[in-house]
Amino acid sequence: MPASQVALIVALAVTVVVVIVGLIIALIRVRVGGSANVEDKVAEARLEAQRILARAEEEARVRAEEKRAVEEEAMVRQRESVEARTRRVMQREERLDQQATNLEERERLLIEREVEAKRLRVEAQEVEDQAWADLTRLAGLDRAEARKHIMEKVEHEARRDAMMLIRDIEIRSREEAEWRSRRILAGVVQRLSHQVVKDATSTVINLPSEHMKGRIIGREGRNIRAFEAVTGVSLIIDDKLPEAVVLNSYDPVRREVARLALEKLIVDGRLNPTAIEEAVAKAESEVSNSIRDAGEAALLEVNLSKMRPELIELLGQLRYRTSYGQNVLDHLIESAHAASLLASELGVDPGPVKRAALLHDIGKAVSHKLEGSHAHVGAEIARRLGEDPEVVHGIEAHHNEVAPRTVLAVLVQAADALSAARPGARRESFEQYTQKLENLENIAASYEGVEKAYAFQAGREVRVLVNPRRVDDLTAGALARQIARRVEKEMQYPGKIEVTVIRESRYTDYAR
Repeated sequence: MPASQVALIVALAVTVVVVIVGLIIALIRVRVGGSANVEDKVAEARLEAQRILARAEEEARVRAEEKRAVEEEAMVRQRESVEARTRRVMQREERLDQQATNLEERERLLIEREVEAKRLRVEAQEVEDQAWADLTRLAGLDRAEARKHIMEKVEHEARRDAMMLIRDIEIRSREEAEWRSRRILAGVVQRLSHQVVKDATSTVINLPSEHMKGRIIGREGRNIRAFEAVTGVSLIIDDKLPEAVVLNSYDPVRREVARLALEKLIVDGRLNPTAIEEAVAKAESEVSNSIRDAGEAALLEVNLSKMRPELIELLGQLRYRTSYGQNVLDHLIESAHAASLLASELGVDPGPVKRAALLHDIGKAVSHKLEGSHAHVGAEIARRLGEDPEVVHGIEAHHNEVAPRTVLAVLVQAADALSAARPGARRESFEQYTQKLENLENIAASYEGVEKAYAFQAGREVRVLVNPRRVDDLTAGALARQIARRVEKEMQYPGKIEVTVIRESRYTDYAR
C-alpha cells in the first residue's frame, strides 16, 4: 500500500475520532444543562465535526502531495545518476574499444615490419654470401683473408672521409678565427698612433771645424786615450768624415754618456784628461736622470704604477736601445697599448696584460752583460724583483722559448708581433732583405711536388704552386704546415710569415 494512502486513512481515522469525541462532549453538556436547545447543540457539533474533518482532509492532502513531491524528486535524481553512470560506462567502453583497435593495428604493423626485416636480412645475407663467393673466386682468397681485405678497404675509406671532414671543419674554424682576429687587430691598429722609427745604430758628433779633431786627439793621443778609458767607448776619427767624429760602443748607455760628455767638452773648449773626467761624470749624472725620467714617463704613458725602481731604471735604459732599427722603449710602450686594447676586446683584465707587455723586452737592457736570451734574462729579473708569476710567464714565453700557458702570454705575443710588424716599425738592410726573400723561396721550393715558390709583401707571405698530379688536397695542407715549421726553425724575422699552398688543375682542349 502506498504511503500516501496510509497517510489519508490515518487522517480520516483521526477525524472520526474527533467527531465522536465532539458528540460525546455535546451529550454530556445536554445532560448537564437540560434538554433545552438540544437540536442546536447537535447541529453545532455536526458543523464543528465537519470543519475538523475538512481541515484534517486538507492537511492529509497537503502532506500527501509533499510526500509525493519528495519521492518524485528523489526518483528524478536517482534516474539522472543512473543515466550519468550509464553514459560513463558507455564512454569507457568506447575508449577501450578504440584502444583495442589501436593495439590491433600496431600489432599488425609490427608483424608486417618483422616480416620485412626478416626478408631484408635474408636478402642481405644472400648478397654478402654472393660477394664473399665472388671475391674468393676472383682473388683466390679464403673467407678470412677476404674479410680482412674488405675491412682494410672500409677502414681506409672511413679514415679518408674523417680526414676530409676534419679538414673542412678546420678550414671553417680557421676562416672564422682569422676573420675575427683580423677585425680585432684592425681595430687595435687603427687606435694605435705612433711614429715611424728610424735607425740609430751609430752616433755621429758634428764638430765646429776640422781643427777640433786635433784637440780631441791631444798631444800624442792622450785626450782620446783618456776619453776612451773613462767612457769605454771607441772614438773614431776619420779624414773621410769632415767636421765629425763617430762614437762606437755595444753599450748604448755608454755611447749616450760619451756623446753628452764630448758635446760639453767641445762647447767648453777645455780638452784635457781632467776636464774629460769631469765632463763624463756630469754626463753620467744627466743620463742617469734621463733614464729614470724615461722609465717614469713610460709608466705614466701606459697608466701603470707601483713598479720597483730597478725595473723603472731598466725601462729607461731601453730608450737607448734599438731592435731592427726600432727604439725598444717605444716598442714596449706601443706593445703595452696594443695588449691593453686586445685584452679589452676579448674581455680580459687589461692591467696584468699591459704590465707584461711593457716588461717583455726588459732583458734587452742587460742581455749584453748576462748569458741567455733576453726573454729568459728578463723573466729572471722580473721574478727576482717580485713581479706576479703570470707576468713573468708572459715575459719568458713571448718568443715561444717557453710554451705559452695563459691567455696573457698569448696576448703579449700578439701585441709584440703587432708592434714589430706594423708598416714602418722596423727595417732591415737591402742585403738582409734580399737574402731573406731568397731563403724563404728556397725553403718552400725544396719540397717534392713544388713547382714554383714566390715571396710577397716584403717576405711576410710565400705562395707555393704545386703539381696537382703529385700533391692532393690533403697533402697540400700538410705541406703548408711543414714549410711553416721549417721557416720557424731556420729563419729569423719579426712578426709572422704566411705560407699559402696553391693546387690548381687545368684541362685544355681545342675545337677544330
